[in-house]
Amino acid sequence: MTIVASPSPNRIRLPAAVREQRILDVAANLFYRRGVHDVGMDELVKAIGLGKASVYRVFASKDALITAYLARRAETIFGLIDADIAHHEGDPRGAIVAIIDAVEADLASPSFRGCAFNNASIEFGDPANGARTVAREYREGLRDRLINLATILCGRAEGQQLGEEIALIIEGMYLSAAHLGSSGPARRGRALVMRLLTEADHVR
Repeated sequence: MTIVASPSPNRIRLPAAVREQRILDVAANLFYRRGVHDVGMDELVKAIGLGKASVYRVFASKDALITAYLARRAETIFGLIDADIAHHEGDPRGAIVAIIDAVEADLASPSFRGCAFNNASIEFGDPANGARTVAREYREGLRDRLINLATILCGRAEGQQLGEEIALIIEGMYLSAAHLGSSGPARRGRALVMRLLTEADHVR
């Protein structure tokens, strides 16, 4: 559908939700492939196919768009993780294994370009910046889910440590794969998690 920049009252207008979805879809593709600072707003507006004013009515600044892009990505990932947890209800070990399997699959994807949250947030120095805030909240959300699962598996004290260790392994897998590929040291991550889970089984 082509948006014609015309003063005609009969011109086709996309609903606000559709415009927002289109903007975020295009931004997500460009930001992840090339980095948030490498992609300028003029290029984004052209790729989106809407007028500049239409884009800025939805997102008042590039920073706001970057923040929304990361927030939507976090929401999508947490939706998948929570679905895995629900699927393995009563089986915290199985849920943790499903999460680490999903991480492995992500790292092996041909489109993998590193952790989107690392890639974007590292480009901003201010800890209060929206991108860094979303990245921090994403890591906290992932860590908390892993701790909750680990606590069900082996109790509060051991679960806190186990969940944090698995979160750290996942973080390291993403960082390593971004530079050395999924066939580098990142490929050891799943085995490390499985070793921790086996140790946890012996603790119970």
